[in-house]
Amino acid sequence: MKTTRPRRPDLRRARSLLALAKPHTSLPARVEALSASLLGAPYVAHALVGSATEPEALVAPLDGFDCVTYVESVLALARAGDPSGFVEELRALRYDGGRVEWERRNHYMTDWVRRNAAAVRAVASGAIGKRVEKTLAAVAGLPPRRARFVCVPKSRLRTFLPRLANGDVLLFASTKSGLDVFHCGFLVLAGGSIRLRHASRSAGRVVEEDLARFLAANRMAGVIAARPLDPARAEASAPARRVPAGRRRA
Repeated sequence: MKTTRPRRPDLRRARSLLALAKPHTSLPARVEALSASLLGAPYVAHALVGSATEPEALVAPLDGFDCVTYVESVLALARAGDPSGFVEELRALRYDGGRVEWERRNHYMTDWVRRNAAAVRAVASGAIGKRVEKTLAAVAGLPPRRARFVCVPKSRLRTFLPRLANGDVLLFASTKSGLDVFHCGFLVLAGGSIRLRHASRSAGRVVEEDLARFLAANRMAGVIAARPLDPARAEASAPARRVPAGRRRA
């Protein structure tokens, strides 16, 4: 079996990205600036190192992403004060308890949200949410287990949109058995439009597109939203921009 050689974190690239984000005082603004700076980066599948039979290694590439590593990298940079802090934030986001082990990697995104309560908070969907219960069995090497989560069906999303804010993480619930979430990205409010910024396999790169277009093109059980939490909670932080009342179509 061929073993992938781990890559060292690109601290020089992290430093330049952190400098780009430094002028922004609020976490949503840092998320917006950082995620925009990575537009056009190539889509890279299977970027992580480790499996049920291969030792896990912490990797932090900043030159190519899949949808999850894009979200993790942007959030880790937005929460960090320096390159070493970026690596530690990434470790905490990716692994349960921050321990770099394949079994503790957050393979399922509903686990990622639940275990990262210090970094993100699920946006409550209230009565419009739909409760889902299924057996997660999509990752070979992990034992199947039952999971419960709440998502908002596409038919009710228009009612949910006013609760969302710029920089929220959107997770799209899968209709496939054995899998909770099939894709994720950032909500972006730009020029009065509601957009999704994400690493797209079909486009082969990080892109920004109209959220309504993405929803129409993809079958899903519903949408889950998670709001990034600023570790500094500075009083000077600007309030998060929310979806305007007149722009709720999706």
